[in-house]
Amino acid sequence: MAQDSRPEPALPGGSDGGPEPRGMAPAYDPGAVEARISARWVESGCFRAPDSPAGERRFSLVMPPPNVTGRLHMGHALDNTLQDVFVRWHRMRGDATLWLPGTDHAGIATQAVVERRLQEEGLSRSALGREAFLRRVWAWKDEYEAGITLQLRRLGCSCDWSRQRFTLEPDLARAVEEVFLRYHREGLIYRGDYIVNWCTSCGTAISDLEVDHEPEPSILYRLRYPLEGGGEIVIATVRPETMLGDVAVAVHPDDPRYRPQVGRHAILPLAGRRIPVIADAAVDPEFGTGALKITPAHDATDAAIGARHGLAARQVIGTDGRLTAEAGPRFAGRTVAEARLAVVEALRAAGALEGEDEYTAAVGRCSRCRSVVEPLVSRQWFVRMRGLADAAAEAVRRGRIRIVPPAPFTDVFLQWMEGAHDWCISRQLWWGHRIPAYECPRCGETVVAAEAPAACPRCGAPNPPRDPDVLDTWFSSALWPFATLGWPGGGSDLQAYYPTDLLVTGHDILFFWVARMAFSALRLTGEVPFRTVLLHGLVRDAEGRKMSKSLGNGVDPIEVMDRYGTDALRLTLLVGVAAGHDTRFLPEKLEGSQRFCNKLWNVARFVVAAEDDGTPPDPPSLPDRHILSRMEAARGAATASLERLEAGEALAGLQAFVWDEFCDWYVEAAKRRLYGRAGPGPRATARATLRTVLSGVLRMLHPFLPFITEEIWLQMGSPGLLAAAAWPEARPAATDPAAEEAFGAVQAAVTAIRSLRAELRVPPAAELAVLVHGPGAEALRAEAETVQVLARLRSLECREPERGDAGATAVVGAGLELFLRLGDVIDVPAEVARLRREWEGARRERDRAAERLANPEFRTRARPAVVEREAQRLEALEASVARLAGRISALDGEKGIPS
Repeated sequence: MAQDSRPEPALPGGSDGGPEPRGMAPAYDPGAVEARISARWVESGCFRAPDSPAGERRFSLVMPPPNVTGRLHMGHALDNTLQDVFVRWHRMRGDATLWLPGTDHAGIATQAVVERRLQEEGLSRSALGREAFLRRVWAWKDEYEAGITLQLRRLGCSCDWSRQRFTLEPDLARAVEEVFLRYHREGLIYRGDYIVNWCTSCGTAISDLEVDHEPEPSILYRLRYPLEGGGEIVIATVRPETMLGDVAVAVHPDDPRYRPQVGRHAILPLAGRRIPVIADAAVDPEFGTGALKITPAHDATDAAIGARHGLAARQVIGTDGRLTAEAGPRFAGRTVAEARLAVVEALRAAGALEGEDEYTAAVGRCSRCRSVVEPLVSRQWFVRMRGLADAAAEAVRRGRIRIVPPAPFTDVFLQWMEGAHDWCISRQLWWGHRIPAYECPRCGETVVAAEAPAACPRCGAPNPPRDPDVLDTWFSSALWPFATLGWPGGGSDLQAYYPTDLLVTGHDILFFWVARMAFSALRLTGEVPFRTVLLHGLVRDAEGRKMSKSLGNGVDPIEVMDRYGTDALRLTLLVGVAAGHDTRFLPEKLEGSQRFCNKLWNVARFVVAAEDDGTPPDPPSLPDRHILSRMEAARGAATASLERLEAGEALAGLQAFVWDEFCDWYVEAAKRRLYGRAGPGPRATARATLRTVLSGVLRMLHPFLPFITEEIWLQMGSPGLLAAAAWPEARPAATDPAAEEAFGAVQAAVTAIRSLRAELRVPPAAELAVLVHGPGAEALRAEAETVQVLARLRSLECREPERGDAGATAVVGAGLELFLRLGDVIDVPAEVARLRREWEGARRERDRAAERLANPEFRTRARPAVVEREAQRLEALEASVARLAGRISALDGEKGIPS
């Protein structure tokens, strides 16, 4: 599809798209940045995929279209953030990249929410009529589609908005019609009267996957059915109201209890009908009494048994959830719940109720409205699944479609395909794709055609009316990856970007949507719809519960973005996420994510503030070589993680590099050269290295945190937009193992000194004198200035302490000793007294723990885990006593050694 000229959606508040503000603000303000940056991206056209991309490097994916039923939730935020990471990354790698956005009409769900709104106004769809009702739904769609688009823009989604689609657009509707007609010609679509899942609340048939089977407390009723010629047979059921539609009693052919009864007839209580006792292997002899009432109109198993034995069905529950005239005048018109009570009472009065037992039954409920689903015989359209499902399974087995993570989802996919039943695709709704079929009211002839017939081809009746039903939403959604690119007419987008490379979606719709796209694409295009499927889990609350309106535990992504900024939300969602696993949304993580964004902003302010005076840089020092080597390692690790589709792992590694290595070590080391007496050459080197590393960091973080990185990039005066910049290339020459080892020794020494300062309560502003001796002392002295800056030292000398020096010793590495001279920075006698008190307390605790462990009664009566914990505690206390004794000895000489 060629790019169109539809306007890009604007963000709330707008933006003049003007020049960037001069200078960096003291603190990062997402609200002042995000709308402006988003407008810059749109104006630049950097998200638009080329119509006819040159070269072979291409990357495409379609957005799982959100339903136009309301606002996006945290699951959408995670799903689209993951997609955006891979899209931005591929675009930065130079791939011609298409991310096609869109929305789904979501037949049942959207019709239900609009009907609820009508009820609030005292109206109904039947009162409005079909055309007026559909106008209301289209108005709803326009309103909520616009809102969803704004939410996606706020989230930073770098979609090609010029290609945005909607499942009921005219060309997509033509594609859906083409598929129906083709399938029907090929014998894949048929119409018939079969058991379906009927939601009496939604007023339509629904698929097996739209029914949630949940265990609920129930009652198992035992009913006496008298036999002709004497005797009785007792059946067990949780649905006594359906006995009014019984046409047989079935037992297992190998059940010795009932062999004499097979072939006889029972008299149906309350109805007086004569029904046969039959034998069928589908009966479970372990359930209830082992005798099963057969009601073909209201149970799928019963329907199969009835078909095998040539039994006619009697429908006693209607599509409105009330009993029909077939149930008899005593019960007709009652709801199922009312009828159950009335039937049980009538059976009790007739002496036909033998007993009632508490029971837990799997109750099927509509996944949308939670109403109990009624199995009913209904005239519906179906797709024959066997060949289609086999093709999809084979594509997965051969690796043409790769599922990530493979376990357990590949096996789950294959099991579903192997057990797939024919798919009921008709829905008794008004909102959706109309079925292209026309039925003659005079003779019942059905015509499937793209154009309405002028007359019935069998009897000549004029203008047979169109089937009022619409297609299951998943029927049209199954075409999404190729219909949106121009199928069946072809076109440049279909040639350039199909098959798509990646699908990112939740594991909960693996069969609902993923499988249906797979078999539809294979049948209609001969290609897989996507090469890789990345499945993520649900976003749950802090207690691990699914977010829902009923629980009141949902979190609105927009509210989070308003308070913390979009990048903080994306960081919170991504770090720790693993493919296929549910993730918990912990509000406290937002604070940490916001702190990281602020840390990045502050280090950028530091780098931007370092002015270039034109001095040529000196050769890089050890800290420079070390950070450049570590950045190359971070780049390699992030690239490898993204290639494995592990976005959370990639981001966690980059976050650790920025915070732990760049900010905490290199930036601190660079301050001396920038603002000390190092000279213009070292200052220029430090500035150049800072900008190089920050530029690389921004490039690597951009797919994850697009807004703040783009703003910093622009504030640095970098050319162009970061969204259009290149991912850092591999620089093997930057890898410097010797520099990493040497600077690692500096880090170990500084860490040891900092630990001693904290332990001995040396005032933060106090500058210490440190003596270093042993292996590696000279190498450490070569970096004395760096150590002094990072550890706040007055001096660092290579020699052993003199007799009588008061201080503390730390051993670093293989025998390298650091001695901190403390006599002139702390009150030694007071510190010794404090340490001795601490040592005495630790010794008392140690002795008590040792005495307890030495007590045989404790070891005998206490649980093994308690004994083990006490042993570990004793070990830790002994180490603490020894450590404190060493500190006292170092400060007070031999006279200070505790006895």
